[in-house]
Amino acid sequence: MSGHSKWSTIKRKKGLVDAKRGKIFTKLIKEITLAARLGGADIEGNARLRQAIMAAREENMPKDNIDRAIKKAVGEGDGAANYEEVTYEGYGPGGVAVLVETMTDNKNRTVAEIRHILVKYGGNLGENGCVSWIFKKKGSIVFDKKAVNEDLLVELAIEAGAEDVREEESDLQVITDTVSFEDVKRVFDSQGLKYIEARISMIPQNTVKLDTGKAEQMLKLMEKFEDNDDVQNVYANFDIPDNVMEKLSEASLSRL
Repeated sequence: MSGHSKWSTIKRKKGLVDAKRGKIFTKLIKEITLAARLGGADIEGNARLRQAIMAAREENMPKDNIDRAIKKAVGEGDGAANYEEVTYEGYGPGGVAVLVETMTDNKNRTVAEIRHILVKYGGNLGENGCVSWIFKKKGSIVFDKKAVNEDLLVELAIEAGAEDVREEESDLQVITDTVSFEDVKRVFDSQGLKYIEARISMIPQNTVKLDTGKAEQMLKLMEKFEDNDDVQNVYANFDIPDNVMEKLSEASLSRL
């Protein structure tokens, strides 16, 4: 596992999600709003909206918040901001590929902020297409090794149609195609298997191993992107051993 998934796992294990609840809700509301505006309010006929609502529920977002966002998007409530999706590509420290998904009402502001963060932490903004080929859109379901029966997990994943189960030092990551994601997740839910994270993600096809100095820069870059209100998701193909990442993240994550 690398990049986004490993970063998310560490934050959750340290109980830092609650500290960022307001910011998480803001990003989820933006996704629900745009998904409903583009594909309509019918959850069964709008896979993107269905997955956005699923993510919101997993973060314990109140139902009223979800309903209000959908109504605004389809013109049944107060006016919502006219968000636009823009994806930026570039490089982080050590040549790490970075893919930044944003939702913005001001592209000039957003691109300036993305460029500033990349340059400040040893990277640079690239042209469209420079790194997107490294990533493939997949379903990702991450489990804590200590919290699940690994043999049962692998068996269920294979039977449900998952593509792969990847093992890390402390985690297991189930990879699916986007079509099978909800079916595979539903099987785990029916068996009571608790996961750390379940989402449609951009999975890197190769990784860049970072030394301690570059790893520290990379963690700071990820933190700054996460703090940016326009950034919805950040994907990167860095690889840092769990023990190094835990050590380096202590200081930066304590400020989240």
